[in-house]
Amino acid sequence: MGYNLVFIGVLLWCAMVNGLAISSSANYDYADALGKAILFFEGQRSGKLPTSQRVKWRGDSALSDGKLQNVNLTGGYYDAGDNIKFGWPMAFTTTLLSWAAVEYQSEISSVNQLGYLQGAIRWGADFILKAHTSPTTLYTQVGDGNADHNCWERPEDMDTPRTVYKIDANSPGTEAAADSAAALSAASIVFKKIDANYSSKLLSHSKSLFDFADKYRGSYSSSCPFYCSYSGYQDELLWAASWLYKASGEIKYLSYTIHNQGWSHAVSEFSWDNKFAGAQTLLSEEFYDGKKDLAKIKSDAESFICAVMPGSSSLQIKTTPGGLLFTRDSSNLQYASSSTMVLFILSKTLSRNDISGINCGSAHFTPSQIRAFAKTQVDYILGNNPMKMSYMVGFGSKYPKKLHHRGSSIPSIKVHPAKVGCNDGRSDYYDSANPNPNTHVGAIVGGPDSNDQFNDARSDYSHSEPATYLNAAFVASVSALLPTTSQTKLRTLSFPQIGARETNLVT
Repeated sequence: MGYNLVFIGVLLWCAMVNGLAISSSANYDYADALGKAILFFEGQRSGKLPTSQRVKWRGDSALSDGKLQNVNLTGGYYDAGDNIKFGWPMAFTTTLLSWAAVEYQSEISSVNQLGYLQGAIRWGADFILKAHTSPTTLYTQVGDGNADHNCWERPEDMDTPRTVYKIDANSPGTEAAADSAAALSAASIVFKKIDANYSSKLLSHSKSLFDFADKYRGSYSSSCPFYCSYSGYQDELLWAASWLYKASGEIKYLSYTIHNQGWSHAVSEFSWDNKFAGAQTLLSEEFYDGKKDLAKIKSDAESFICAVMPGSSSLQIKTTPGGLLFTRDSSNLQYASSSTMVLFILSKTLSRNDISGINCGSAHFTPSQIRAFAKTQVDYILGNNPMKMSYMVGFGSKYPKKLHHRGSSIPSIKVHPAKVGCNDGRSDYYDSANPNPNTHVGAIVGGPDSNDQFNDARSDYSHSEPATYLNAAFVASVSALLPTTSQTKLRTLSFPQIGARETNLVT
């Protein structure tokens, strides 16, 4: 009996090391999750809302952004649970949404969500176009971060300073300019066949922004301490050049990545700050398409897989006891979602090119094993976790009710038109023990701690605050789990009605 137990234990250990025990038997309504993840962006909109707006608790806001500087900076997205528009992470968000639309177009279309996704992409891209007012001028932030973060009020009531920040030839910010170039290139691919003129405009601005980023090199620091560059700007330059080549087909952008691939190195995260894994993933596709000069970049992409796959001999990112990739405690789900997105796309690239797998020391991971592990991360977020709760608001029966989000936590201006001042918002709503009055359907919060524990508390912003780039990465990740058949039945998504509280309604 003892021998059998030892033998079984050895088998289980070997299976884990070889990636065979990292699959999730859980299955969720991924089409529903996708629709809600995209709907979230409508709740983050700034500016004049369109008649097609589905998130009914939101209203027009920040209609004078940029007016004092004689520039129209209305529109775009509020970054997270605050009322600031940060251009750099907004560009990253727009790129990820575009990548999802490009990589999983048929899957997203099959569940009737492609049009909504294109709308979300266009809302971000339009703002970047407005912010790029000359070849060497890009507005990168609207709103005083310190003043905003000391205030708790709805976007519709906002009276904190709408200070604007910009980069130019004299005060460059290569990361922000290059990321904006990547966003517009990626978006240009999305709209190429449905709005050729708009696509051409996006690509033209992208080229101009890339030239600006590359010629006037300097690290971005305008928005610190909220978004500071730790990885430098070489990753953004490779990221932008990769997307420009994909969008334009111009060989000079491919040559740029080949010539500068020495910048690339093995990493263990993909985030708003560090784009190396994203560029490596894009360029790995080119390597397998015959661009063998990109061998180093392809090798670095494989190193990313080895850094995050359980059982790898070069593992750098460990999982929680419940199986969630855990990069760092603050808003960890952004890293889990973006890593998952990369794993899905890399596994797809390997499968498409009949690559049997990659070796991570003594461990070998097949494309199906990489995909199986990526699926566990999506399923964890949707409810297959020790807390038995979804970390997406409005998905499933148990999810965060007190997310750190100003607009969600204060009654809608539609039902409470009287102004809620900065301090009143904090005392009456931020400090309240009650659930948020507006259900921000689709919002994914920062997530649990390293022990899979989650305290649903508005004050715990590291774990309870949503962010646009988190949702954007999840859009791609969950799209990878949709059926590929074009015969998938189109569906109407259901959104929760919770008592008499204001909710998102689809009209």
